[in-house]
Amino acid sequence: MILKDLTREQLEKLITDLSKRWIAHDGLWFLAAEEKFDLETAIELDTRAWEKFTVIEANRIIDFLGLPPDVGLKALATALDYRLYAFLNQQATEWVDDKTLVFKMTNCRVQSARKRKGLPDFPCKSVGLVEYSGFAKTIDPRIKTRCIACPPDPHPEEYFCAWEFTIDE
Repeated sequence: MILKDLTREQLEKLITDLSKRWIAHDGLWFLAAEEKFDLETAIELDTRAWEKFTVIEANRIIDFLGLPPDVGLKALATALDYRLYAFLNQQATEWVDDKTLVFKMTNCRVQSARKRKGLPDFPCKSVGLVEYSGFAKTIDPRIKTRCIACPPDPHPEEYFCAWEFTIDE
């Protein structure tokens, strides 16, 4: 297999490149849906796709990391670092207490590009609600997800979106 011949640096570059390819496809698919229909319909279709993809992604990360079932917030914090866009975006997790984890997208590739072009934030909250809650519940069904802020919500400069995950153990 060709991967065994790559250096660590080349493997890291490949992971980033594959992630960029994925996000480019996601964006192009969305634009095609928006052009054919309208923004509202494209968001509806995107939400339906993310509802399924987030579970697939979480399950693959669970398998890759060898996580046992129902492992709580620590496993979620780890799994968030293995999502495809974690290799492209800048994100941070903060522990409020042992039952509360806050995840922030401090630099979102999509939102930053829009900002550079002078465009308003992309209204991704409806997709994010499905995506983050589905991802967390796949890691552990006891995890509850709350949106702190996500466009079109106003948000501070230090992050684009923030999500709170809680668990009653």
